[in-house]
Amino acid sequence: MRIPQTSTDAAMLLTLLFPLLSAADGNFDCGRLVKDKVNFDFKSLSGARSVMISDSSKSVSYLNTTYTVDICRPLKPTGDVPAEQRCPHGTRVCAIERDIKKDGSSDTIVDAYPIAGQLIEKGGKNLDAKWERLKASKSHSDEGKEGLRMELNGGFRKDADGKKRKQKSIIEFLCDPEKTGLENLWNPEDKYNDDEEERRKREEDEGKTEDTNKSYDPAASSLKFVSYKEDATDSDTDVLRLEWLTKHACENEKEKEDAAKANRWGFFTWFILIAFLSTATYLIFGSWLNYNRYGARGWDLLPHGDAIRDVPYLAKDWMRRVVSSVQGGGSRGGYAATYAATNGLLIETEYDGFQQPAELQLVALSNLGYSLPLSRRTAQPPLATQRSSGFYT
Repeated sequence: MRIPQTSTDAAMLLTLLFPLLSAADGNFDCGRLVKDKVNFDFKSLSGARSVMISDSSKSVSYLNTTYTVDICRPLKPTGDVPAEQRCPHGTRVCAIERDIKKDGSSDTIVDAYPIAGQLIEKGGKNLDAKWERLKASKSHSDEGKEGLRMELNGGFRKDADGKKRKQKSIIEFLCDPEKTGLENLWNPEDKYNDDEEERRKREEDEGKTEDTNKSYDPAASSLKFVSYKEDATDSDTDVLRLEWLTKHACENEKEKEDAAKANRWGFFTWFILIAFLSTATYLIFGSWLNYNRYGARGWDLLPHGDAIRDVPYLAKDWMRRVVSSVQGGGSRGGYAATYAATNGLLIETEYDGFQQPAELQLVALSNLGYSLPLSRRTAQPPLATQRSSGFYT
């Protein structure tokens, strides 16, 4: 293998190796799993999802095992759960066994162990996630299947002697166009922290948990337990196999969703379109009416043509007032100043927010005995002040 000689070569090598390194350390993107140039988006399945199996072979109690998986992020138990009753931080697939008396007198957690996760610092191994496209599988058992097989590693379980056995999980995501993948899932007693949207949904369903679990049917669940047994190729490893029926495992599903998003118009798009069509209809109909009824031409064709022609001037005046307000006009509020250039006479004219026309200013000076032209207020200080009816100087 040639060692990269330049920064460009190194960057290209890192780009190629990044997906493999990310999968190994547990940071793969569940919304963009690519295999054989086919994209799978399982982000809709994120959150703690559970399946439960029950062993009723004991005479006085049930042994219920709940397998909880989050394919997008590590599981985070809620509350102050003792360490021996939960899986360690970094777990993606967790198994919790409960011994429940048939008379309902007790419910005890007897074991909790991680099946898969990024657990190299917790006594386990790396997640080392791998996935395989079922249509490209060479196994005869995969013939006719569509979807993705995901392998998650890193788990461990201690036996009665304290010896660790390696654990891993194999999840087959199978295409079912009629299922979202969230139908009839087990709602476990063990709660986990999810993102905001998933937490809101769980809080809404909190009161329905008991009724939901009473009607739980493993055969009707989208997430199904297949087996948990020793690996056929490694006697030191136990394998949990799950099957997940979902439309997101269909190879054309992501393309369909992307096309639907591209063709979906939002509220503001419709609002702008309706506003434009309404305005155009009003102008066309008004112009036609003015032409036929009054014989109007040019700007006179438009409804409210005078108001439309005044818009630039109104906008200019409004901008002038905004600039004047921002810059500040001193403490002369409500008065405009004019200046007689000859002898420095300063005259303030009350204008109520608008500049008085030059004609009114000249009339004011005429009333005072002046007939000289005026200029805008200058920096020259006033030499005299006089008072006249309606004007202040």
